[in-house]
Amino acid sequence: MQKYDKILSGESRFELTGVPEGLDALSLAELAQAQSRPRSGGGGGWLLHIARDEARMASLVEGIAFFAPGTHVLRLPAWDTLPYDRVSPNPEISATRMNTLARLVGQAPPKAPSILLTTVNASLQRLPPRSSIQGAVFQAGPGARVEVAELLDFLVRNGYSRSGTVMEPGEFATRGGIVDIYPAGAETPLRLDFFGDSLESIRLFDPLTQITIGEGKTLDLVPVSEVQLTEESTARFRQGYRDLFGAVTDDDPLYASISEGRRHAGMEHWLPLFHESLGTLFDYLPGAPLVLDHQFEDARRARDETIADCFEA
Repeated sequence: MQKYDKILSGESRFELTGVPEGLDALSLAELAQAQSRPRSGGGGGWLLHIARDEARMASLVEGIAFFAPGTHVLRLPAWDTLPYDRVSPNPEISATRMNTLARLVGQAPPKAPSILLTTVNASLQRLPPRSSIQGAVFQAGPGARVEVAELLDFLVRNGYSRSGTVMEPGEFATRGGIVDIYPAGAETPLRLDFFGDSLESIRLFDPLTQITIGEGKTLDLVPVSEVQLTEESTARFRQGYRDLFGAVTDDDPLYASISEGRRHAGMEHWLPLFHESLGTLFDYLPGAPLVLDHQFEDARRARDETIADCFEA
């Protein structure tokens, strides 16, 4: 581990050569283990690795699980859309991203070996500021008093979609005193049983069969969308939109939907108008050691060209 302590001890750049694909997962796990050990000048916290693409990130997740199953791994995938697109990113990808950001903001620096895996595309994209994530958490447990109307308002405001039957992350459904929710980052959806405003029980259920498979202890909700439709963010969007495009007519579907508090396809690409300023991934992991994948520069240049082409189009 001494060789990794040297890498982590200063601000110099080191290059690991001759590491075949597959074994690089072991090197990352050993780096994370060295990072987690107390040492002179620091220690503890996250290791940040930027993979060149989604396929590489997925293979690293599997490799780290094989070589170092005790290593805590979080993923921050990129949107599956083009820059300036008119469609929203996949809800499951959005849910994974928001769960990761919420955990980075809400947890103390980890003591166990911990790695955040992301991609070139994801690392180049601006993110909601940390402050917007810190104030968007809903927690409760059995026996707690929960205003159902407030819970539903939280879900709608933070990107959850109402559905007849909950099947995918980011969906919720209501039936009398029962609320089904598939939280961001959860392996299974939750079924909340209310008696009035009292949360009587939390059950896990299979989304395919809708059959209960266990008991849940807590309800922990974070946004599933990077756009939160609060009164403040809506007003900021409206002002920014008018500043950019002047007078807005009633037949502008995007402006009309946001003004009425309704989500609109592709609204995530207008993220800068919903916040005073945006952050970067490095704001969420200040000071974390950074590891760049092989062919990182090639992937970054290709992404820059794609962004420029889409902007011109």
